[in-house]
Amino acid sequence: MHARISFHIKLFLSLIIFFSLLLMLIGIYYYYDQDKQLYAELGARAQVQAREIAMIPSLIDAVKRHDKGDITYLMDSLTQRSDASYIVIGDRQGIHLYHSRYPEQVGKSMVGDDNSEVLTGKSIISIRKGGLGISLRSKAPIIDAENNIIGIVSIGYLKTHIDHLSTGKLLNIMAMALLLLLALFIFSWWFSNTMKKQMFYLEPREIGLLVRQQKALLESIFEGVIAIDKEYCIAEINHAAKSLLSLTEASAQLRGRPLADVIKLVPFLERRTMLAGYTHDEICLFNQVTVIASRVRIMLEDKLQGWVISFRDQRDIDSLNIQLSQVKRYADNLRILRHEQLNWTATLAGLLHMKRYPEAIRYIEVQSESAQEILDFVSARFCSPTLCGLLLGKYARAHEKGVELLFDPACRLTQIPARLRETELMSIIGNLLDNAIEATLRRPGEHYPIEVYIVGGTRDLVIEIADQGTGVADSDYARIFALGVSSKITGDHGLGLHLVASYVDRAGGTVEVSANQPYGAVFSVFIPLNGLAALSAGPSTPDGPTYAA
Repeated sequence: MHARISFHIKLFLSLIIFFSLLLMLIGIYYYYDQDKQLYAELGARAQVQAREIAMIPSLIDAVKRHDKGDITYLMDSLTQRSDASYIVIGDRQGIHLYHSRYPEQVGKSMVGDDNSEVLTGKSIISIRKGGLGISLRSKAPIIDAENNIIGIVSIGYLKTHIDHLSTGKLLNIMAMALLLLLALFIFSWWFSNTMKKQMFYLEPREIGLLVRQQKALLESIFEGVIAIDKEYCIAEINHAAKSLLSLTEASAQLRGRPLADVIKLVPFLERRTMLAGYTHDEICLFNQVTVIASRVRIMLEDKLQGWVISFRDQRDIDSLNIQLSQVKRYADNLRILRHEQLNWTATLAGLLHMKRYPEAIRYIEVQSESAQEILDFVSARFCSPTLCGLLLGKYARAHEKGVELLFDPACRLTQIPARLRETELMSIIGNLLDNAIEATLRRPGEHYPIEVYIVGGTRDLVIEIADQGTGVADSDYARIFALGVSSKITGDHGLGLHLVASYVDRAGGTVEVSANQPYGAVFSVFIPLNGLAALSAGPSTPDGPTYAA
């Protein structure tokens, strides 16, 4: 099994190899460029010296006279001050008159076969193999006062000398490259370790896996989540947040945009508020949507990096509260039924214990007749067992509190609209009955009965609950179904009627509220029966007359 090399080691080795190759290529280029420049520089230097020597009057006179002694005397002093490898003086026929390195060449022909252009009056630079080997040399003509070419001056630099100079430059280049390589080694090690720390000592594949996991986790959250950086620009946003804020752009298009372009600024999102600290479950208005939002700062090494804002629709929380309240009310109804049953059982047990059997029989008949009457009516008119249980529970609860529920003889329900679920229908009826019972109890004096009319006709489902309680103030008619509006001091403030309106509106129906006579209120619900959802089978009779509370 092969050992896996960690990412920071790979990065370090990659940087070293890359920079080493880069330095090598730069060094080769620089070496050849310097070599080229060295040849050009030495060639120009040789040409200048050749021209200057060819113009010395005493040399011109000595060459014209072929006075080798005067030429040698004059050129020896010049040779000592020159850095050239050799200096040669020849006559027009190319015969050596002077040679700085090998005096024995005097009288012999010059080597190289490049004198023809010089004898025409030109100064040349060439690379030729001469008596001393390959050299870079420059030749200039010696011209007398009558403009006659009488000789040649040749000054050269041996290739071995030039290679020696190039080797010195190469050593300097290599020394500099080694210093740079050492610096790059240190830098690469520091950079790879820094990257390792920045990546929390994780491998790239591990980071990729974490990113995918976090993205999946972010999208699986049903709450809206927005991460923003310290510049208040969006770093990440999930699908739930876009859905709540009605954003149609892709997440990639939203990243990097200022938060103010996506959510209209509110105090919750102001810079001063966000810098203050954490915030948990604060009610805010995001783009006309009431949400419950929380805000947490992102800190890295005690430095602020940004914030994570999570929020959810307040209506979801309110709906949960409402449903919980309904469950509590159902439990309360069961408790009332149990309480009445215990009282009835205790009374019957006492009569039996005293052996007063005739009174016990009459008590059973009276109780059974009263309970059986309402039980028979509800079970015969409403085919849903759960709705029957709800109505019987409400009847018992009202009876315990001293309020009577009167069911209209025309009540009948065999089917409900397809767009209205059975649980929603129970919520509508249950909340309206609770509202009527509480309104009746709040009115001082005699408690009058609450009239109930529930009919599923051919076109509409009609529900009317009429009470003679405290009624509804004229100023509350327009807002009574709004969330949070209630006349109650304790309990669920403004949740029941709001839920009723929400369910009815979702089913395409309407809710009306009007004043009852002589006092109280009438709540009327009309829901169209387009596309019926049949309940369990039950008796079917013609619809009763229209009921007016």
